[in-house]
Amino acid sequence: MDPRRASWEESSTEDVTRPLLLPVHGDRPAAAGRRSCSALTSVLANKYLAVAAGPLACALICALGDLGGHPAARNMLGVLAWVFLWWITDAVPLGVASMAPLFLFPAFGISSADAVAKAYMDDVISLVLGSFILALAIEHYGIHRRLALNITSLFCGDPVKPHLLLLGICGTTVFISMWIHNTPCTVMMMQVATGILQRFPRDQLEGGGADARELQRFSKALVLGIMYASTIGGMATLTGTGANIILVGMWSTYFPEQRPITFSSWMSFGLPLTLVLFVALWVTLCLKYCTKNTGRVLSAYLDRNHLRRELSLMGPMAFAEKMVLAVFGALIVLWMTRSLTDDIPGWAVLFDGRVGDGTVTIMMTTLLFIIPSGKNDGEKLMDWGKCRTLQWHIILLLGAGFAIADGFKSSGLTDILSSGLGFLKGAPALAIAPVACIFSGLITEFTSDDATTTLVLPLLAELGKSIGVHPLLLMVPGTVGAQLSYLLPTATPGNVVGFGTGYITIKDMVITGMPIKLVGIAALTILLPTLGSLVFGMDSKM
Repeated sequence: MDPRRASWEESSTEDVTRPLLLPVHGDRPAAAGRRSCSALTSVLANKYLAVAAGPLACALICALGDLGGHPAARNMLGVLAWVFLWWITDAVPLGVASMAPLFLFPAFGISSADAVAKAYMDDVISLVLGSFILALAIEHYGIHRRLALNITSLFCGDPVKPHLLLLGICGTTVFISMWIHNTPCTVMMMQVATGILQRFPRDQLEGGGADARELQRFSKALVLGIMYASTIGGMATLTGTGANIILVGMWSTYFPEQRPITFSSWMSFGLPLTLVLFVALWVTLCLKYCTKNTGRVLSAYLDRNHLRRELSLMGPMAFAEKMVLAVFGALIVLWMTRSLTDDIPGWAVLFDGRVGDGTVTIMMTTLLFIIPSGKNDGEKLMDWGKCRTLQWHIILLLGAGFAIADGFKSSGLTDILSSGLGFLKGAPALAIAPVACIFSGLITEFTSDDATTTLVLPLLAELGKSIGVHPLLLMVPGTVGAQLSYLLPTATPGNVVGFGTGYITIKDMVITGMPIKLVGIAALTILLPTLGSLVFGMDSKM
């Protein structure tokens, strides 16, 4: 954000919220009316109604709800409504709302304080925490920008080939998003897009000629491509998005005796799905936004030399960048080889299965605070001051998801839901799986994918048990469906970043995102019972 704009917004906010210093004389009706209007404005601006909605919904459910004489289950349903309303209304910051189970669960007799607190720190949380710190190191040294410029310059073409340029930028975004969270990836790559779009004169973009329309279409394609590619890339790995982490945590919570979902097993399923969606995205962008004249128009403003000049200004790769990449590469190898197959167990067998993906993530992240940066004496690759922008709200949201999963079990709400869904027992599993994906995919357009996954997975886990199918046949579609968030800006923070550029509209998102969403549902329906059954061992009995 422009520092001047940030300063202006800050001063504007202070002006609105600062109390009046001059006294107001008289009791005129107009003054009273203004005071009443000001009070109403204050209530709305401070979201007091949204704050009250959570406790009110909880009180109504606890007072009027009847779950067959199960007060703990009824209380759990009320607490879930409280937390969910705070999530979707932004009544309080996301991290604060995610901490609510820490006092609500003990207060309503759902679980003890120690039990709910343990859900906020386990191996999965360690994996996310370490990944965020590594992402901060990559961002701090500009490695993401160097990688983006290198790959993009290969695809630019001379003269410009729009199809290849979109392929390179979207492909780079997908690759980066596989290893860091979707939102920072979108922000990083949108900077690269901005550098390209700024080459187009504003008067040309706002003009009504044929060339102007070509520039407008390509600008839309570039922003939409980065926005959607970031979401698509996050599906490939556990670290790419919080939704996958929530699935792993809830799977181990509900079914601890079953084969765990590891980094390598998820990538074996997620990467093919990602490739299918990436191809669908690229084809959609090319067909809708690129014509035979696009390359000719772009050649007047953009060429490969522009990207190479930016890259040359960054200079050669420094020692610190090389070491961060080395740590990152070693961590990926450790992730991929911890658990391989039943015949080839992986290096975790050396530790009797006591280590997890979070173990090695924290271990490799610790090296960043030990290895010198090579710049100043005593300076390390990372220090805690560089970690002040850690996304603690995401970590707390994951912890809340695991706590809710535990609460469903301990309160008995899962048993009630299981008995209530018995009428679905005769439905074919392959017909229910895409329905679960569509159900989750609709909810995610109005709230975040992490929150959607947190809410639907406990229900889908119980549904799988009640109809007699492997729960992953429903939990995986629920997780993937939550990430098919392509239609509205509210679906994910990455969509907000793209929408905020001003180059796209909601209509553009719906028209472009709908075919990709349909391809995702179709690909999941085909891959899950075939490749997914092999990878996750869904043929085995529960």
